[in-house]
Amino acid sequence: MCTRYITPRQAAIEREWHIGRHNQDAWILPAFGVELYPRQAGPFIRRARDEVGFDTELVVGRWGLIPSFAKTPNVKFATYNARSEEMTQKASFRDAWARGQRCIVPAELFFEPNWETGKNVWWSFKRRDGNPWGLAGLWNRWVDRSTGEVHESFTMLTMHANQHALMGRMHKPELDPATRQPLPPHLQDKRSVIPIERGDLDLWLAGTVEQAKALLKLAPPEDFDAGPS
Repeated sequence: MCTRYITPRQAAIEREWHIGRHNQDAWILPAFGVELYPRQAGPFIRRARDEVGFDTELVVGRWGLIPSFAKTPNVKFATYNARSEEMTQKASFRDAWARGQRCIVPAELFFEPNWETGKNVWWSFKRRDGNPWGLAGLWNRWVDRSTGEVHESFTMLTMHANQHALMGRMHKPELDPATRQPLPPHLQDKRSVIPIERGDLDLWLAGTVEQAKALLKLAPPEDFDAGPS
């Protein structure tokens, strides 16, 4: 899972994903990016809603998806990460997935906790090639029926990462309730965000559900530039 990341600069987002005029003018990223936490506003990329063909747009929304059934945009339960293995059943995410409301969350780097020393040491994760990450996500557009106000929001998809040589080392180990000792590796629940490669952007945003599902895989350890932050 991810609870903290840094956005790229807006120019870097536009350059990496070739986004042109479909930008929200209200979003101006500072020169060195923004560190974001759940429920804060951040940028995401989706298929342009008002285009007949295929184009992309850069949108600003709440990090923490506001489901269609929500009574208020201030959702109290955690929707900033969505388990990709469960999103077709989870009420908060299944409609967005079924409707093809997939997006890319641009990230200069993201952070995860490492507990191998017995205490939390935050690690940062960049791409080794120096490019920004394009993380798999879902979006939703929620409209307040009483005011007509539109609220955009997004979530990051995550995947089971117990067997991943790098991401399987992150997060606090789960303990056996009886012995209070760490559970064996295969019983842990390590999670990781899911990068979508630049060449798969169109397929992720506009492909079928099955085509998109095939893109849900973890990046190999050699793609990462990672270490204590």
